[in-house]
Amino acid sequence: MSNRPRQDHDIPPRHSCALTGKVVSARDGVRLDMLRPGMADHIRALHPDIAPDAYISRKALARERASYIAETLKAERGDLSQLDHDVIESLAANDILTENVEQDIESGRSFGERAADAIASFGGSWTFIISFVVFINLWMAMNIAGLMGAFDPYPFILLNLVLSCVAALQAPVIMMSQKRQEAKDRRRSENDYRVNLKAELEIRHLHEKIDHMLTRQWERLTEIQSIQIELMEDLASRRR
Repeated sequence: MSNRPRQDHDIPPRHSCALTGKVVSARDGVRLDMLRPGMADHIRALHPDIAPDAYISRKALARERASYIAETLKAERGDLSQLDHDVIESLAANDILTENVEQDIESGRSFGERAADAIASFGGSWTFIISFVVFINLWMAMNIAGLMGAFDPYPFILLNLVLSCVAALQAPVIMMSQKRQEAKDRRRSENDYRVNLKAELEIRHLHEKIDHMLTRQWERLTEIQSIQIELMEDLASRRR
């Protein structure tokens, strides 16, 4: 392990953020003139007195970027929904929006909701249909054959009453299960919308950033080429 003394050039330079005033290292921020034009113009509009080469911390830049995205979306879509604000806040905080909706819904189910789901699942299966047909046939056969004293003779009024009660109870149970399914689908769609919107905004940001970087590189290459041409012309004039 090296014991050489720490040199001044080993310490990363530090700058004061023009927006918050906090001192941070050079790795935790960026200069205003290095930002893409749209973002830089937005910051200048909110902070007219900011210097062209001002240093901005990444944390403050994330908040300004969220404000810039909010204005852009509002100009494109009009009023923003709560979901849009959630996505913008997640961009500012650099949070992950993806969540396991199924696990959250399943863990919050009450006993009645679990029972309704089980009954609706069984009532919509071939097991229920076949077992119910067998039950009805046994009921009618026993009464026609006179077994057990023919407790429900033809036209099977008691059987009709039983079937009516089963249908009356089954319908609201199935509706309860369908309402839960609709709520689950709505939460899925909201989660998908948030994730897709954030992905779209991030991709748009990357495109703008790459375009800005390419433009700056072309400008630098053009400047270097101009300097080289001037040097070559200067050498040629000296040889003459």
